[in-house]
Amino acid sequence: MIVYPNAKINLGLRVIEKRADGFHNIETIFYPVSLCDILEFLPLGMKVKKYKFTNTGLLIDTPLTESNLCIKAYTILKEDYNIPPIEIHLHKVIPFGAGLGGGSADAAFMLNALNDYFNLNLSIEKLKSYASRLGSDCAFFIDNKVAYAWEKGEKLEEITLSLKGYHIIIVHPGFVVNTAEAYTGIFPKKRESYLPDLVKQPIETWRNVIFNDFEKNIFKKYPAIKEIKKKLYKLGAVYASMSGSGSAVYGIFKEKPEISGFDKNYFVWDKSVDM
Repeated sequence: MIVYPNAKINLGLRVIEKRADGFHNIETIFYPVSLCDILEFLPLGMKVKKYKFTNTGLLIDTPLTESNLCIKAYTILKEDYNIPPIEIHLHKVIPFGAGLGGGSADAAFMLNALNDYFNLNLSIEKLKSYASRLGSDCAFFIDNKVAYAWEKGEKLEEITLSLKGYHIIIVHPGFVVNTAEAYTGIFPKKRESYLPDLVKQPIETWRNVIFNDFEKNIFKKYPAIKEIKKKLYKLGAVYASMSGSGSAVYGIFKEKPEISGFDKNYFVWDKSVDM
């Protein structure tokens, strides 16, 4: 079975408060984009004792450990259901540590695919419960629809919002921003404005009202990321932002721009919005 786990971008990201468990409550809007990995699995039969995993494209540092989210997704379902060993192949395209949710998407799509292939008949809510055990934004990719997210990012409410007809450019500078590092210097703050209301405003106004709280600190430590955002605005973006806690930055354009001036070692993806 072959599936195509897609990335997401964050439209706004607010850090609201620090939790008693050491994590933070946030609020954001997840928007799916068509930048995809390719994930395939085949059953090996009950006589084989263990799964197999291979990886092409961007190579995973620890492909055969329990930290691999594809393997973790398979393992948590196998604990509760009679699933045979499988052979998994992941062709990785979505950059690591970019704030694009690539690993979370791989895990969620694996859960959905295993459910369909082996006829487990798991409900959406049950799948989201499993996904939440794997990562804060994994549950989003079960439905894979535009959603307002809060608490750790696992609480979701589908909202009506379409960027269809716009053009998105995503730029990744080729290095990772550690999530724990991104929270350094963050001062949580509750807001009176409601993020789903703000995205209903004309997109030309977003630049002045929708912000990513991580940018201020990350831009100081990594000026290259700040320069990417400035470059996207120079190219004509109506809105640009770092996604998640970085390090990727995206720009939303009314028309496809002439892309130039980025470092040749950067990952640059662009496409008209069709989701």
